[in-house]
Order: sequence, then C-alpha cells, then structure tokens
Amino acid sequence: MKQHLSPPDRGDGVTALDDCADPVAAFLAAHNNGRLISIRTSGTTGHPRRVVRTTASWVDSFPAVAELIGLQPGSRAWIPGPLTATMNLYAAALVTYYGVSLVAECDSATHAFLTPAGLKALLEQSAPRDLRIVVAGDRLRPELADRAEARGWRVSHYYGAAQLSFVAWGRDATRLRPFPKAKVRVSGGQLWVSSPWLCERELVPAGMQPSLAVEVDSETGCRWASVGDRGELRPDGRLLVAGRMDVILVGGATVLISEVEAALRKAAQGQVYVVATPHRRLGSIVAAVFTEPTDLPGLQGRARTVLDRHQRPVRWLRVPAVPITSAGKVDRNALAALAAERIQPPGSSHPLQNLGSTAESSAADPRIASGSSGTTPFAGGET
Repeated sequence: MKQHLSPPDRGDGVTALDDCADPVAAFLAAHNNGRLISIRTSGTTGHPRRVVRTTASWVDSFPAVAELIGLQPGSRAWIPGPLTATMNLYAAALVTYYGVSLVAECDSATHAFLTPAGLKALLEQSAPRDLRIVVAGDRLRPELADRAEARGWRVSHYYGAAQLSFVAWGRDATRLRPFPKAKVRVSGGQLWVSSPWLCERELVPAGMQPSLAVEVDSETGCRWASVGDRGELRPDGRLLVAGRMDVILVGGATVLISEVEAALRKAAQGQVYVVATPHRRLGSIVAAVFTEPTDLPGLQGRARTVLDRHQRPVRWLRVPAVPITSAGKVDRNALAALAAERIQPPGSSHPLQNLGSTAESSAADPRIASGSSGTTPFAGGET
C-alpha cells in the first residue's frame, strides 16, 4: 500500500480525498492522524457537492459490514467501479483496513462490490460459484437477486447515501432493515436516520440547496438527518425506500418519479425509467424509457390501470440499453437528454421509430390537446 502521510488539505483542516492520488491510503492516514475527510459527490442531482465526515464514521462500521458479508483475512475483493464513487471508496477502505487482497478480475475473487447494473452484467459472464456480492448505488430488484442466487452467489444489498452512510441492509430492496446502530423514522413520507455513521456536514456551491437536512431532538440530543428520500417503515421492521423526491411538474400537478417507476416495473421484464420531456403548454410531460420491446403493451396497460391521469407517461421510447455513469449508476441526465432529442413534440405528424404515434399518445391522454393537467389549470409559460 502506498504511503500518503501528508494528504491534501484545502485549508480548513479537512483532508480532501478526491485530491489524492491514492484516496484509500489518504483515508487511512487521516484516520491515524485524527483528521476529518471530505468526499466529492454528485448524488443523483448532477451537481458537485462535498461531504465532510470523521473517519470513525466509516471505520467503526467496518466490523459490522465484515461480519455481514463474511469478510476474512484470506478473502479477495473485486471492486470494478471507480473510487470516485463513495460506495467503492468505502469498500476499498474496508478491505484494505482488514488486509484483504484486491484483485483485478472477478474469476479470482471471493467478494464483489457492484451496482445493480454491474450485477446484471456479471450474470452474463462466468464467475466463481461461491461468490459473495454486495450491491448498492441503486435499488436491487428481488428478481435480479433471485438470478444471482440461482448462480450460487450470496447477495447482500444496502441502502445509504454519501451523507448518511449506512441506513438499511438486506437481501434486496424489499427486505431492507435498519443497519446496526441506525435508528430510522418516517415523517411525512420522508426518511430520517440517526446513527454514528452520519457525516458532519455537507458543503455545496453558492446558490445551491443542500441535499442534507438535519434536525436535533431537543429532549434526547439525537441528531437526525435526511437527504429527501421517501419511504415506508413497515410494522415488521422492513424499510421500503421509494427514492429521492424527484418530481415532474405537469401543468400544475406534481408527479413523483419513483412512484411511477415502481408501478411500471411490475409490468416490465426489462428496465424502465421515467423522465420529463418539455411541453410548450404543460411545461413538462411524463415519458417512459424502456429496454424490452415486448414490454410496451403491458406497460401502457398498467399505466392506464394503476396511475392517475397526470402520472401516466404520454411518450414511450425504447432503447437497447440505458446509459450508465462512470460510477456504474443509471445516468438519468443522459436518459432525459436522449428522450428530449428523440421524442418529437406534440403535434408532429410523423411517428418516431420505437414509439407509438403522436395521435395514439394524444388519444390516450387528452391533456395534450387541452393543455390541462386534469387537476389544476395550467398558468405558466414555455420551459
């Protein structure tokens, strides 16, 4: 391991790991020296921001994670994603701390740290049968976990955020339970967590709103934090996470993207994501991007059945594969740009390839003709 005894300091007494040639060595040096660290992250908003935390907020969670995934001194870890992603940096720090070897190929690994997209790709390749896989960075659907377990792999999944670190752990997104020493509550549909794993603060560029919200319980002194994710804490202790409070405003009506995606995915064999596309009267309309050609009838049928009128996609775009960021997550910004480029504006007389015609879409959703959301009058200009 490289020695990095004097990691970069931005002048505020905080070690900036993204400035380091070897961020893992810099993390361990900061831990030995009792220094705070900062990690640059863009989250899902696409805007750079920096999280400041103690090294203990990671290191003290190492024993719990090592036990959950069966990490041993003789283990060999495969972390294919870049260390600029917080989940990968944590994994690399964890295995280095325990003296576990990092390997360049999955064939020689005992443990793999992946996003759901990375797991899906690995399922098309050869890999050791007794592999332990840790999946994070996005929701792990139970069907994907089933496929992995059918290969003989042992799957773990966790929900967290750069600001919160670990919040919940389980086999897949439907079986998450609070991580050790994490207390979770839901207020107004929004998830809040109190734990030793929280960051100290979040630094954002001028003019930007922070993702992190913090409240202190006046009676107990407990610090509670949220990044705006929505979810539900079930009576049996399971935590169901709906995702960030990303919305589409359709003529005065608010559409929560995560709710629409959750509804549509129950009718999809492939992948499906929801994005906003511009509309000159409504401001935005809902579009669905999907990968499996045969899914379209079922997706449209489910949308008509379970979604309110303002939630239903009125444009459908098929792509052979969804774009992925360098961190291995679905690139929603690229999806939105692709949809805006390939989906013709309402009123066009030429149907797009892989799309239903404009007339068919408009017939399914009369808002396009009326310029109304069906809930409140539209009183805005063009976007």
